[in-house]
Amino acid sequence: MAEEEKKTSGAIRMAAIDNIMADIKYKAQIMARTNKLESGIMDSGIPGFVAGAAIALILVVVPVMLM
Repeated sequence: MAEEEKKTSGAIRMAAIDNIMADIKYKAQIMARTNKLESGIMDSGIPGFVAGAAIALILVVVPVMLM
């Protein structure tokens, strides 16, 4: 009888450990994805700013020159 209780408590402990490991794995994947996204945004920040500034200048300067 005592052996049966040990087996079920061991299974319960393993299930709890498996749940914790799944949570840790999920959070690690979220952090890795966020880090990759932020790195991509940082790498394309300056070219994106330059392109946006050029388009804004064209949209403002060209109509003024045509007037």
